[in-house]
Amino acid sequence: MGDVPDQPDQSDPSLRLLWRHRGGVREEPRSKRGPKQKVSVDEIVDAAIDLADAEGLAAVTMRAIAQRFGLGAMTLYSYVPNRDALLVLMADQVTGRAELPELPADPRKRLELVANLTHDELRAHPWLLEVQDVRPWLGPNMSDRYEWQLQAVDGLGLSDLEMDQTVAVLIGFAGNIARSELMKRRAEQVTKMTEAEWWEANYDTLSEVMAGSHYPLANRVGTAAGEAYQAATDPARELDYGLARIIDGVLAHVGR
Repeated sequence: MGDVPDQPDQSDPSLRLLWRHRGGVREEPRSKRGPKQKVSVDEIVDAAIDLADAEGLAAVTMRAIAQRFGLGAMTLYSYVPNRDALLVLMADQVTGRAELPELPADPRKRLELVANLTHDELRAHPWLLEVQDVRPWLGPNMSDRYEWQLQAVDGLGLSDLEMDQTVAVLIGFAGNIARSELMKRRAEQVTKMTEAEWWEANYDTLSEVMAGSHYPLANRVGTAAGEAYQAATDPARELDYGLARIIDGVLAHVGR
């Protein structure tokens, strides 16, 4: 039999970069030959985060980040192997900026804290909602976050699998509310109107085109909601209400 050909290295190149400040992994030293390196990986990632905060994720390109440091685009690849790796580094690095507060004794408040921390972070950095097809949860700061989240549900009487699923439900719900808020803000930017202004401007037209249609429940509930929200939706109330019901369900499930 002939020699078996070497298998290509399929390891993720971002992993060593993610863990470059932890354990036995250190950022590989640069060659002493050639000009002195101008920036660090941390500085590159921070610049990408700042750009994403200011202009959105689409603005974050390898060329744009290189230009911020007066580097050639190809030079940047000697720091970060590709844009996907940069996105992973950004997600983990921005997660590490948030201080993980001490968990209160009250189980309800602990679960609220898990969801609210995620919601507030996504509001501050909405581009995180668009980071897809990469695995940022494998980084050290994401790992710290997950450990803290599990501590919040530990001791409730859930199985290990239920602990993981409870965390997923809490942060998934918080993410959906943050996404709704982002869509609402974008709609206002596009239309140059608040929701209340849009409804006022289109009330007569809606009354005309919907004449003869019969929606008794939608009319009653929609009117009550519109008067309370002064808009079609109120994500902040949805967060409070939905989170309370989720926690009610979790605590009922474990018999509290």
